[in-house]
Amino acid sequence: MEYRDYYAILDVPRNATQADIKRAYKKLARKYHPDVCKEADADKKFIQVREAYEALKDPKKRAAYDQLGDSWHSGQEFTAPPNWERNFHFSGDNFTQGDAAAFSDFFESLFGNPFQQTRPRSRQAFRGHSFTTKGEDQHAKIQIDIEDSFLGTTRTLTLQDHSLQRQQAQTISLRIPKGIREGQQIRLSGKGLPGQSGGANGDLYLEVSFRSHPFYRIEQKNLCLVLPIAPWEAVLGAKVKLPTPTGPLEVTVPANSASGQTLRLSGRGLPGNPPGDMLIKLNIVLPKVEDEQSKALFRQMKDTMPFNPRSKLGV
Repeated sequence: MEYRDYYAILDVPRNATQADIKRAYKKLARKYHPDVCKEADADKKFIQVREAYEALKDPKKRAAYDQLGDSWHSGQEFTAPPNWERNFHFSGDNFTQGDAAAFSDFFESLFGNPFQQTRPRSRQAFRGHSFTTKGEDQHAKIQIDIEDSFLGTTRTLTLQDHSLQRQQAQTISLRIPKGIREGQQIRLSGKGLPGQSGGANGDLYLEVSFRSHPFYRIEQKNLCLVLPIAPWEAVLGAKVKLPTPTGPLEVTVPANSASGQTLRLSGRGLPGNPPGDMLIKLNIVLPKVEDEQSKALFRQMKDTMPFNPRSKLGV
């Protein structure tokens, strides 16, 4: 019997991650699927790809296969090591492909065949075999307004349907849940690439990001706002209004507040369990002084207030 290099069949290195192996399998399974590929040996390659994936997708079978070492090459005469069945026993729970009966003697010598069916050997038998393949999942990004996360909403989204036979646009309603955060994904079941031979469509995953906002920014679950205040509001304290995604809100600026000081409003951030907070950074804004009366007020402050903002600098 001939050795099979499953890593070479999937065109991945031996240290490939499980995610790399899955991606390689999906790509090759779609390429060689008998309903798609017109190459003379497409069904043979398709079976080899499924066999390689069956061996490497399961960490237990992959670890056992790796015990053979990397000195073997495809096509070499192979005999399973002594006591292999005693050291490595694979029950039906380790198999997920329903057509393992079509796999090679090499595969069966290592992992067995829990289905105990007769392998179809001819091209006609392969063509008569039923292969169903789930469509690939698709990933895209979507931008939403910060207000969408606070209120929850429904948006109309246009998807481009790229099947083998047609390309057409599809309009759907997308529900944006309250409290969704940047980087989280919205899953649209069945909106990925179409399956083959009756296989289910893949899913579409939309990664959320927030559009730039003139007032707010989001840090994790917290809503951040820079609040301009007048010098007298900072010194004397004041009640001032500020905007929020759910409507205006009045807050108290404490007396003797400093520029850069942060006020925290608990529970006013992104909705959730628990919700985030609203962080308000105070920014003292000086008025533009042009008339003599206003200048006189500042001269009076200079003369009557013993204030040196550079005292801590030692100069």
